[in-house]
Amino acid sequence: MDAIARELMTSRSSVSRLLSEARASGLVEIQIHSPLERSGGLEAQLAERFQINAHVVPVPAGISNVERLDRVAMTAARLLNRFFDSGMTLGVAWGSTMSAVSRQLVAKAAHNSHVVQLNGAVNDEDSGIDYASEILRRFGAAYGAQVHQFPVPAFFDDPRTKEAMWRERSTRRILDIQSRMDIALFGLGSPFADVPSRVYIGGYLNAEDYRSLSEDRVAGDVATMFYRLDGSDDVELNARGTGPDFHRLRKVARRVCVVSGNQKLASLRGALAAKVMTDLVVDEDLAKRLVNVR
Repeated sequence: MDAIARELMTSRSSVSRLLSEARASGLVEIQIHSPLERSGGLEAQLAERFQINAHVVPVPAGISNVERLDRVAMTAARLLNRFFDSGMTLGVAWGSTMSAVSRQLVAKAAHNSHVVQLNGAVNDEDSGIDYASEILRRFGAAYGAQVHQFPVPAFFDDPRTKEAMWRERSTRRILDIQSRMDIALFGLGSPFADVPSRVYIGGYLNAEDYRSLSEDRVAGDVATMFYRLDGSDDVELNARGTGPDFHRLRKVARRVCVVSGNQKLASLRGALAAKVMTDLVVDEDLAKRLVNVR
């Protein structure tokens, strides 16, 4: 700050104030690259093996899964500021991971930008609108973007109801915005995680749904669209789901997956096999387990 003050011929306190305002507005970021950080080798291995951009987040030993998620979410939020800009459309899935990312966002003015919900959140116990809309609101506020909610159920009771709803003009408008996404941002659902995925604890699935998922050997989900360990997604429940099918999702230029916790290893392996992501933000421990799987 002394050097900047001399260059600008102003006081150190003025520089401090200007830097604080620049950081708050997202104009300036401060990053620390530790010489002890060993994530670079893991990132290279993941990039070579899975043909993705990998961002490995170092975590100290003994850290809780909640703290681990917060660290990964913070890294994802900083990366998103690099990816997202004016004139772009961002698709966001709701869930525990996206909620954590939304709380870590740094403000960045992005003119004529849009944030669209990727999948419905309504179930037979709760509208889900308050939960999903709060996540979207944070993204919209951070970027000054127009927010587009998707007020449909997470799962329809009957595939034919979904087909009829998809023909409605109000629904077509959201699907059209989704089709113009520049970035899709999502976490991975897993029935095995210590930080439970909301779709598995929020009243979205009944006993018959769980039986169906078990019979289909489901490993996880992206925006409530399910897949197996080998990446295949011809899962019965997907006919009633409202998230983007993987064929549509793969058309998005940048697809950022945020995941933490060793319990999500199977879910992450399946998502990588399905090739639904271009960028992966992952904690160091999970990254190590992933590269050791043969």
